[in-house]
Amino acid sequence: MGIYQLSGPGAEPISLDEVKAHVRIDGSTEDALLQSLILTSRLHVEAALGLALLSQSWRLALDEWPDDGVVKLPISPVSAVTEVRILAADGTPSVVDETTFEIDRSQRPARMFPKSGVWPKTARAIAGIEIDLEVGFGASANDVPEPVRQALLLLIAHWYEHRDPVEIGKPSTAVPHAVSRLLHPYRAVRL
Repeated sequence: MGIYQLSGPGAEPISLDEVKAHVRIDGSTEDALLQSLILTSRLHVEAALGLALLSQSWRLALDEWPDDGVVKLPISPVSAVTEVRILAADGTPSVVDETTFEIDRSQRPARMFPKSGVWPKTARAIAGIEIDLEVGFGASANDVPEPVRQALLLLIAHWYEHRDPVEIGKPSTAVPHAVSRLLHPYRAVRL
């Protein structure tokens, strides 16, 4: 299984002005650093939680269908499965009719399964199944839950204040517990 991004979000969940107000910075000398911290913080939170904060397109490639027929979609929240393709041995794609499968968004991760109980076969042994996804809370920063936005502001401020490189074997400054507590409700629960 492989997953890769087809297109990223059109904006960030936190604006430069919001960050500057939060860390109390006037002027523009630190703008490049702050923009970098905004991007890095979003990517860190998305990777840690398996979330897409803003609308993005991803492709999941599978070698074969799971034995139970249920495909777990690894990024949340899933807004749509835009296309499912089965590849022939020569790589020619065949689109799976969207009326033949269902998506269960009530679970995390979201799940996809065939209505008939059987997925179409692929002739390719490697990456013969492609599933295109639209994921994210929405296209606007206002669509991102406020606790996540607040956690991002705290993380950005923390990294802004603690930019020294970490030496192996030396104690480092931990991310504030408030960040983890704000993000706790959005983590995937494993039983």
